[in-house]
Amino acid sequence: MVVSFFFVLSLLVNFGLLAKLILHDGFGTHEMHKSNFQERFVMGDEDAHDKIVEIDLSGVIGFDGDETGNGAGMVTDLKDQLDQAVADKQVKAIVLRINSPGGEVVASDAIYRALAEVRNDTNRVIKIISCIETVGASGAFYAAMGTDYIVANEMSITASIGVIMETLNFGPFEDKESLMHKIGVRSYVFKSGKLKDILNPTRAPTEEENKLVNDLIMEVYEKFVGIVADERDIDVNELKTGFADGRIMSGKQALNAKLVDELGYFEDAVDAAKEKAGIEKAKVIQYYQPFSLRHFLQMFGKSQATKLQIQISPNPLKMQAGKMYFLPAYMFQ
Repeated sequence: MVVSFFFVLSLLVNFGLLAKLILHDGFGTHEMHKSNFQERFVMGDEDAHDKIVEIDLSGVIGFDGDETGNGAGMVTDLKDQLDQAVADKQVKAIVLRINSPGGEVVASDAIYRALAEVRNDTNRVIKIISCIETVGASGAFYAAMGTDYIVANEMSITASIGVIMETLNFGPFEDKESLMHKIGVRSYVFKSGKLKDILNPTRAPTEEENKLVNDLIMEVYEKFVGIVADERDIDVNELKTGFADGRIMSGKQALNAKLVDELGYFEDAVDAAKEKAGIEKAKVIQYYQPFSLRHFLQMFGKSQATKLQIQISPNPLKMQAGKMYFLPAYMFQ
């Protein structure tokens, strides 16, 4: 029994080493995120020639891939699905199925740009319909601005046009009420300039630092509001003095504010896609990654370090200090 145990253990160890060789040393990594997806039938007329592709935008938006650094990540994965849809002449429309509270600023903008590029391509006309189901707020709403038409569930949570950044503060040591004083911990910072340790959690921010961070946030906010105003044909000043104050809205409220085009469900978004694409019958498909040895070995090549999983749930989300997010405040308070 002991010999058998160590034999099996040896096989697993060598399998893991092989996985790391493949994942880190180049075997199978070239253009790995460019591999073709396979298709799965979802609904509609299975024998129809025309296709509508369902692409999901779910969870907190970010660039992160897997722990090995080889993972495609949310943004790259979505772009690859868009590329495959564009390359397939049978694809007449895309339904972007949104269940996301938003996320990182740059990642949200990258998804918006990728969608808008496909939507605006005059050489390959593909209609893109957003379908906001449970939540499509802030960065996810920003991304939806790159589509032709927005269908939202009337009870969904959407809008939340705003930018946020946060940091904790548990100092300074000299403050007898601070956590640092209570546990007897001091912090020493050596820096090249007075603003190098901005957002330092061991001290209160200065007025100059407050202004610098707020100016940065407002610069990104201006871009967000400007895109919403342009895409939804709403006066930018009307938005700033009205709904673009970070508030969340129901789908019904968003429709009244002209932030979405229609109330409905996924099936309604599919109907809208057919209407916009000028087709009567279509099969709705999803893309998925086929099984491959590389993806199987990837499970053995991952780091064993603990990984925090962030999900859409009533539980608070943890933001990274110093990063700007398109997220509604209720998600992390």
